[in-house]
Amino acid sequence: MSGLPTARGEGSEVSVDLLVIGAGPTGLYGAYYAGFRGLSVAVADALPEVGGQIAALYPEKLVYDVAGFPAVRGQDLVDRLAEQAGRWNPTYLLGHGVIRLDDAGGGIVATTDAGARITAGAVLVCGGIGNFVPRELPVGSDYLGRGLRYFVPRLDELAGQDVVVVGGGDSALDWALSLEPIASSVTLVHRRTRFRAHERTVEQVHASSVRVLTPYEVEKISGDGAVSEVVVAGSGGDRISLPARCVVAALGFLADLGPIEQWGLELRRRRILVDRTMRTNRERVFAAGDIADHDGKVSLISIGFGEAALAVNHIASLLDPARSLTPGHSSDI
Repeated sequence: MSGLPTARGEGSEVSVDLLVIGAGPTGLYGAYYAGFRGLSVAVADALPEVGGQIAALYPEKLVYDVAGFPAVRGQDLVDRLAEQAGRWNPTYLLGHGVIRLDDAGGGIVATTDAGARITAGAVLVCGGIGNFVPRELPVGSDYLGRGLRYFVPRLDELAGQDVVVVGGGDSALDWALSLEPIASSVTLVHRRTRFRAHERTVEQVHASSVRVLTPYEVEKISGDGAVSEVVVAGSGGDRISLPARCVVAALGFLADLGPIEQWGLELRRRRILVDRTMRTNRERVFAAGDIADHDGKVSLISIGFGEAALAVNHIASLLDPARSLTPGHSSDI
């Protein structure tokens, strides 16, 4: 997401009141609310874009259960949340997966896999369902960022291009349909004849101008500096050469807790156990959203927002006992 402040690379040093781990909807709202309570904030996420699962899996789908929106496109919701958080200028560390949390003199020091160190008074884990890593396309990985991509947060970036979408699930077909009106051409490649996507979506793709190649697999990606050609091989040994400036590999994602399992947090059902204030068993570490678990838990975006606000209010008074636990009304500011 362009325009967001970032801290990247080895040697990055950040010091804040609160580190939010996870830049999905709950994490973005937590960053906003922490700023509202007067806390300085850093947001770290292993993904290169904000938005978490929404941005990765269904940026073009409509979401119907967010308060105040009869319906909202996934990416629009992410953009609004980032804009809301941006009022307080949080520091974003995108492409930074947090691998360690160490206690340090009344605070926490977090280390990322990109070499950054974040010193924070407290940590709020909003990691959704854990680390969220796209399944890699077996060939052409060296073209990542040069035509090969796993996310399409903004369709207009691919306007007028020849696009090859690889995959057979809902994300692949949704992106193929969404790109059809604006791309020069769209080809959908799937290694099986049957799709995993919703039947209605499959019908729409077949009724569109999207070229569907099944059962085919990508055999080679080539180009001078950037992608210009994709060769796909059929199950019968035939090959087709496709012009392409972009390859969207929508092969699904791998989700696991990753380093979280090493942080000394009490887990239940592969989620972090919290109390009614969203505290974990570890001092100064809180959790909210899908990653958090407590009796009666219901996983909804709207509940994640409430959990983040609850956690932040308790964090604010933890860091400064002079701060009231009750924030007052935002309309009074």
